[in-house]
Amino acid sequence: MNKIESFKIDHLKLVPGFYVSRNDGDITTFDMRFIKPYSGNLLSNSEMHSFEHMFATYIRNSDNSDNVIYFGPMGCQTGFYLLIRNAEYYSVLSNVLQVLRKIINHKGDVFGNSEIECGNCYSLDLDAAKRIAEIYLDILNNSNNTGKYPE
Repeated sequence: MNKIESFKIDHLKLVPGFYVSRNDGDITTFDMRFIKPYSGNLLSNSEMHSFEHMFATYIRNSDNSDNVIYFGPMGCQTGFYLLIRNAEYYSVLSNVLQVLRKIINHKGDVFGNSEIECGNCYSLDLDAAKRIAEIYLDILNNSNNTGKYPE
């Protein structure tokens, strides 16, 4: 059986950042890595769930809205995948930075925070979403963002 692309990345060398995970025709999968694997620190369910609601809503209402295919958490609890059609790395990175700032400055409830809109709205926490948005924004602002995984 063929190994999937994400399993070919050496996770022991992987650091938080914004990477191109793969290209499939006109769809690019971005690896939004928040946590260094095996660092002993993982994103909690509340952080992932809350950030997912906020980021997905803002990115689907951004300049890239027509090209957003998917946004969701990694099962390993170290980040998220963002799939964009016709993506240009630095344009998407700029859009991600804008969305992070919007989350940090958001007033009001987490988007989709009701039993009608979400299957587990009780785990949503705006402060958790803002906290990890601030951490990731700091990572991206202080990284050499090239889109390439560490070798």
